[in-house]
Amino acid sequence: MQITKNELPKGQLELTIELPAEELEKYYKAAIKKFSAEIRIDGFRPGKVPEDVIVKKVGEEQLLAEASEMAIQTSIGKAIDQEKITIISTPKIDVIKQALGNPFVYKATVSLLPSVELGDYKSVKVKKKEVAVDSKELEKAIGDLRKMRSKEALVDREVKKGDKVEVDIDVFQNKVPIEGGQGKKQPIVIGEGNFIPGFEDKLIGMKKDEEKEFELKFPKEYFQKNLAGKLAEFKIKVHSVFKIEMPEANDEFAKSFGEFKNMKDLEEQIGKNLKQEADNKERQRVELEMLEELAKKSKFGELPDDLLASEIDKMIHELKHDFENQGLKYEDYLKSIKKGEEELRKSFEPRAVKRVKTALLIRKIAEIENIEATEDEIHKEIDKSKQTYEQQKNEEMLKQLETPDYHSFVKNIMVNQKVIDMLFKSATENK
Repeated sequence: MQITKNELPKGQLELTIELPAEELEKYYKAAIKKFSAEIRIDGFRPGKVPEDVIVKKVGEEQLLAEASEMAIQTSIGKAIDQEKITIISTPKIDVIKQALGNPFVYKATVSLLPSVELGDYKSVKVKKKEVAVDSKELEKAIGDLRKMRSKEALVDREVKKGDKVEVDIDVFQNKVPIEGGQGKKQPIVIGEGNFIPGFEDKLIGMKKDEEKEFELKFPKEYFQKNLAGKLAEFKIKVHSVFKIEMPEANDEFAKSFGEFKNMKDLEEQIGKNLKQEADNKERQRVELEMLEELAKKSKFGELPDDLLASEIDKMIHELKHDFENQGLKYEDYLKSIKKGEEELRKSFEPRAVKRVKTALLIRKIAEIENIEATEDEIHKEIDKSKQTYEQQKNEEMLKQLETPDYHSFVKNIMVNQKVIDMLFKSATENK
């Protein structure tokens, strides 16, 4: 096997692979044998059909195509190993010459794993901040629990702060309805500030079946850029008014959660939870900063387009998953930002570059430090997932847990986490 290499832009490599004529002849014979076993011809048993009959029945062109496919499947892996390259996508194959009695020649275009010239990762230092939980955070958390246990009572009176109302909403700009600016029996809790500033105040004092029209400006930082900072007309109608009755934050309230003796116990547990959440956020901040700092110290080869495209695919999938969990639609989000998916993908490119570089850094450090996940660690982690999906009776996911792809996924996650843990310890230790 002869191999000629030609480096292409964007981290791609073209391999011209030549196999001797007798190699192609061997695969041609194998193709005849394969078709002999598959084709039924009157007067012959499967696998016993003479070669000349098979050639006449199937045709030399199709037999050559099958032989070429066999030759490629067998030789491409050997060629990649021989050249000691790491590819990140399926090779693109172009057959150059396939004729009996001649060498078989084809080109394989592959995307290479980008090179990394790693900076001094042990010199990266990030100051870890001490986190604390203040009384306002604790009050808010207890308030949220009280809301969870609140009761609603339909009332026939004017809307007050703290009430829940159901309203029809129609929003216009220059008397033209805005896209997505309509809602029927929209539930709103007055005072929570979930709508644009001033909107909830306009509802105070209204009664059931009352209608009102008013104008308000959208905030300058509003997520829909076409509305940000602009004046709009609102037309609303109140359908129902509910008084929200909140339970008192006392010992009986604490006991209703089953595992607390009194309010002090509940407050202590909430405080611990908030502290843990704050610690996790601070750790994430440190990890992000240390990886960005390390990326600045390192040098990377060209990033192949298909590597970035794959990362953007992951980001789009994550976005869709987040919207589904919130009961929202990805398509509605695209409409709200007035972008098509291709435009959105383009906007994701800078973040995708950062994510790819981070993955390359972690992979390189794992290689240098010989960081691995043992089979025992991997199986224990998979067993944890099995217990969860067994409880959920999710047969589809249980099958997926048994696949080699999932095994590789878990292994990759565990190695990544070990590298991150090592870097975190190094980055936050005293200088």
